[in-house]
Amino acid sequence: MKKLKIFLYIFFINIAILSCSNNDKELSSLTIEQLPKELYQIAMINLDQENYDEAILKFKEIIYKYPLSNEGVQSEIMLGFIDYLTMNYDDAIYKFNRVIKIYPSHKNIDYAYYMRAVSYFEQISGENFDGKSNREAKEKFQELLNRFPNSEYAKDSRQKLIFINENIAAKDMEVAIFYLKQKQYLAALGRYNKVIEEYPKSKFIPEALYRLVEIYTILGMKEEAEKVASVIVYNYPESEWYKDSYNLINEEYYKKNQTSLGKKILNLFKKNESKE
Repeated sequence: MKKLKIFLYIFFINIAILSCSNNDKELSSLTIEQLPKELYQIAMINLDQENYDEAILKFKEIIYKYPLSNEGVQSEIMLGFIDYLTMNYDDAIYKFNRVIKIYPSHKNIDYAYYMRAVSYFEQISGENFDGKSNREAKEKFQELLNRFPNSEYAKDSRQKLIFINENIAAKDMEVAIFYLKQKQYLAALGRYNKVIEEYPKSKFIPEALYRLVEIYTILGMKEEAEKVASVIVYNYPESEWYKDSYNLINEEYYKKNQTSLGKKILNLFKKNESKE
């Protein structure tokens, strides 16, 4: 009987110990679940205070200990962001590409797409308007808009695309005027047409149209010159290039080259002048 009592006593002690052990494990589990968030908060404080080295160490610690956690993936994104802040753009692009490839379904993946594009955008310089960074930035911003049209970064991406397109159009206009001065008319024609076709909302469109009128006039292609002049008359009557086009499509020109379209365009020019 005494042995039975001892056995029962030990049995209940073991149950109590196991119960405490399970509770400890549950508490420990809760602590582990909270730890990545705490580390991430510390890393972000360091980042806000521009203590980049300390922030990098904390972000790397999170990635090492909790690679598949939300904080782990977000830490990889933030490492790329720090490279961006310190103008290590190639490293930043590499890190954002890695995140995009490995974690395509992460809730903040649109931010990685955005920052990758911005990292290319920041490398655009005046002499490289038509260079690799410009083309890459345009492609990456467009990819972000295609994949995440309602992203909070979509508006800024569209604005930056307008800037990029203007840069590329400006470069094409610069090359075209060089060809025009060298009397390489067909090459110049190709560049101006490229601006008109690929960047129809560009501020350079009126000038590009005028240059077409100029080239067609030089080449004696009166009908083509007239058609382009009509586009300027109807669409850009307030443009400075409107008056320059009038100087090309003038009365003396039509005395030698009588066409019904030419007379119509000339009359439109005159009507607009009388309104002024």
